[in-house]
Amino acid sequence: MFTGIIEHLGTVTHIVEEGTNVHITIDSPISKELKIDQSLAHSGVCLTVTAQDAHKHTVTAIEETLLKTNLGDWTVGTKVNLERAMVAGARLDGHMVQGHVDTTGVCIGREDKDGSWLFTFQYKPTPQYLLVDKGSVCVNGVSLTVVSPTDDTFSVAIIPYTFEHTTFQDIHVGTKVNLEFDIIGKYMARYFEAYKGKLLG
Repeated sequence: MFTGIIEHLGTVTHIVEEGTNVHITIDSPISKELKIDQSLAHSGVCLTVTAQDAHKHTVTAIEETLLKTNLGDWTVGTKVNLERAMVAGARLDGHMVQGHVDTTGVCIGREDKDGSWLFTFQYKPTPQYLLVDKGSVCVNGVSLTVVSPTDDTFSVAIIPYTFEHTTFQDIHVGTKVNLEFDIIGKYMARYFEAYKGKLLG
């Protein structure tokens, strides 16, 4: 479980394909503190550390992960948002994030607001992908507040600190991003779908 509060940026240094799997090596300030088998969110994707040293760590993405996320677009030099799993009893500064990406979206707007930035994303909606104004959404692992949602778009306002310390600085119109919708909303949608006949009958 994560909170969507990014700790550090990492940089992809090496990519190796093996069958349908991809092994990705990332240089970061926290690599030296990681352990083998530890879960770490990489731009919103929960991946297991398979190797590490003083400067880098390696994770493996399987075919399902590559199909559901933007990891297949990563190249050497790609910046990655990193967050370690939350500690029980710690403050929950963002919102509950699983690191299980629901789908990808595409940036369709980036507006400089002279002190902040307004990003707009479009995605393919389903009944489970619920968004409410001022609710929570996770974009590339960053916990954010939803602004002006429609049936297939939403916006987020980015403050300078978030812009400078996450991959939002690299997001432009056309950039693909990882989206994870609020887990509480997904459970509510699934519950209603399963029991709507009884609830309405």
